[in-house]
Amino acid sequence: MRSWSPYALLVIAAIALDQWIKHLVETGLPFQEKLDLVPFLALFRTYNTGIAFSMFSSFGDTGLIVISLAVVAFVLFLATRIAPSQILARTGFALIVGGALGNLIDRAVYGHVIDYILFHTPVWSFAVFNLADAFISMGAALVVFDELFGWRREPRPSND
Repeated sequence: MRSWSPYALLVIAAIALDQWIKHLVETGLPFQEKLDLVPFLALFRTYNTGIAFSMFSSFGDTGLIVISLAVVAFVLFLATRIAPSQILARTGFALIVGGALGNLIDRAVYGHVIDYILFHTPVWSFAVFNLADAFISMGAALVVFDELFGWRREPRPSND
């Protein structure tokens, strides 16, 4: 269990940072008013009642909470199946769990997820998201990267 301690701490840190920033956004950023930081990045507080791009919003809070818990359980299951040497994948799984739990807290407490990061151009904008979403995306990228380059960990067969 000791080998999982740094990853558990990463999960806790991700949740804490996500919730702290969302508190700052909720208490200090006007609802649905764009605050440009640089020409392509703005803060824009809005609420997501679904999962990723508001999908499944018709499932309601309880349904989405159940789905989120199932996803977290599945990710934890996958994380227990990898070798201790797969540090990138373990870090990725920790970020995914931390982000998912951060959004799950929002959904359970508020009935929606607080989103606030907006990438945009004058004629296009990406979906508004939050730090928890970024943790999930970065975590998934780390897991995929670890799997793609995991063949380097495999011992080469000897040609005796």
